[in-house]
Amino acid sequence: MNVSLAWRNIWRNRTRSLIIILSVTIGLFAGIFVLALYQGIMISRVRIVIDSEVGHIQIHNPKFKDDFDPKYTLQGATVKDSLKNLDKIKFVADRSITLGMLSTTTGSANVKINGILPEAENKASQLKDKIISGNELSMNGKQGILVGKKLADKMKLKLGSKLVLTFADTNNELTAGAFGVLGIYQSDNAPLDELNVYVLKPVLNTYLGIDQGSHEVVVLLNRDDDLDIVRNRIATLFPKLLVETWKETSPETNLMVGYVDQFAIIYVVIIMFALAFGIINTMLMSVLERTREIGMLTALGMNRKRVFVLILTETILLTFVGVPFGILLSWFTSNYFGHVGIDISSFSEAAMSGFGFSSMIYPEFPVDSLPVVMIIVFLTALISALFPSIKAIKLQPADALRH
Repeated sequence: MNVSLAWRNIWRNRTRSLIIILSVTIGLFAGIFVLALYQGIMISRVRIVIDSEVGHIQIHNPKFKDDFDPKYTLQGATVKDSLKNLDKIKFVADRSITLGMLSTTTGSANVKINGILPEAENKASQLKDKIISGNELSMNGKQGILVGKKLADKMKLKLGSKLVLTFADTNNELTAGAFGVLGIYQSDNAPLDELNVYVLKPVLNTYLGIDQGSHEVVVLLNRDDDLDIVRNRIATLFPKLLVETWKETSPETNLMVGYVDQFAIIYVVIIMFALAFGIINTMLMSVLERTREIGMLTALGMNRKRVFVLILTETILLTFVGVPFGILLSWFTSNYFGHVGIDISSFSEAAMSGFGFSSMIYPEFPVDSLPVVMIIVFLTALISALFPSIKAIKLQPADALRH
């Protein structure tokens, strides 16, 4: 009976009730869409890390990453051949890596020199698609180099510019090579663009004196869900090598993925907290307008508990009428922009790139977070109902009837 009576009461003033319902709809839409934006940003970041930076899994000599000493190699060809026999693996590529100094007539910069096989690297990190000027490396060429746009701007490099790379070989002796800028690339991660340069693997290996050796093997999988399974298989197959997933090679990304939902939920709580004041105000007005009526119900025998439950039920019903509309609106909006994307490059491309994020956002409807959101909405409705309900049961029947 309380539910039926509460439902009729909330429509006695339709305009006021519709305003609250609309407020709940907009508030819930804003909260869920914030979650969708955060989730879309993080999914995009993870895809960049996997598809363009470190791959699903990386394999190294256990001592190599301590100080990038080029003598700590692994037999990349042997590792690749062994991994080809494992299912769930999409592609395997190997690289030679060393740290060195890039020098030009305008100055110098510390760089990470990546020796690559162009065809394999294009599949492993989509390097070819990142080139914005010039050409990709070719096995027919010799001393060509690819540099990032941020590094090129910093060092005033153009296509055809000459530069010198200086680094230590396996005998810990300094060696240097002259290279010409063959192409300039730009990725979604500006700090990495400033650090990484690419040359042909055979050329770098000759300078380092490691023949056919490699320092890094990158593994791409068919499915992200197979990450731990494949990692364990590779670790069993090569117990003496260091086998790491992207979560270990890019720990900052893994950390952000773990905390992004918590930050997004905080925004939802803030939105619902602000909405609660509107609900409290509306229900308090409703109680004050019905002072005589509530007094009469109390005088006729309705106990204070039922009055309390009646006002509580009205508030919860009023709140939850707007919930389906808020969820549907956020679902349609998230799916629409999830296909067309939201381009924020006009005002934040540099900032997003500085942290390794794409400036094109594709929101992802947060299905997994809906139960938490619904709990927050319910608590908002419950807390908002307490003050008006307490106000109602404090009314004295005699005073209320004289109102």
